[in-house]
Amino acid sequence: SKTPIPGVYEVRIGTELFYSDEQGNHIFQGSLIDTRTRTNLTEARIDKLTAVDFASLPIKDAVVIKQGNGARKMAVFVDPNCGYCKRFDFFFNDTATTEIYTFLYPILGPDSNVKSRDIWCAKDPAKSWRNWMVDGSAPAKVSGECDSAALDRNLKLGQKHKVNGTPAVVFEDGSRAPGALPTAQIEARLASAAK
Repeated sequence: SKTPIPGVYEVRIGTELFYSDEQGNHIFQGSLIDTRTRTNLTEARIDKLTAVDFASLPIKDAVVIKQGNGARKMAVFVDPNCGYCKRFDFFFNDTATTEIYTFLYPILGPDSNVKSRDIWCAKDPAKSWRNWMVDGSAPAKVSGECDSAALDRNLKLGQKHKVNGTPAVVFEDGSRAPGALPTAQIEARLASAAK
């Protein structure tokens, strides 16, 4: 794709952007900055390319945690053994009016699969998730049959959207953020996405 700079083209490989001359003889990697507006054009383009259609997320495959009236919405891909996810979850103890669609995304090892299944199959998955993440109370072992196909679908969903780590947050406006963001950034992004 053409960039605002004559003769410089954007080259996309997965979710990474590179730049090339018109003939493809030279490739460079880095951020393209508009110095007049101080806008990181590379970051803005990656945000656009990786945006998720929030309305199309399969909410039936998520653990839903509603706080207050749930006016603001966000989705998060999480692994039960992710330390950053635990830190991230503490934020939600202090926030209100947020509905969180928690997609269990067990990618950190076999124990993540076991814990995810135990949480998903619990009588109250949201309570089981919060007990584990906030209080450190291990989810009760599930005995018997349980339809945990949602976990496989979540893995495919995450792969489709190039989720490479947890937590991975998707805001209502489709924008994404990797990692455990500071509370002020989460609040600002929630407010912006709700507009």
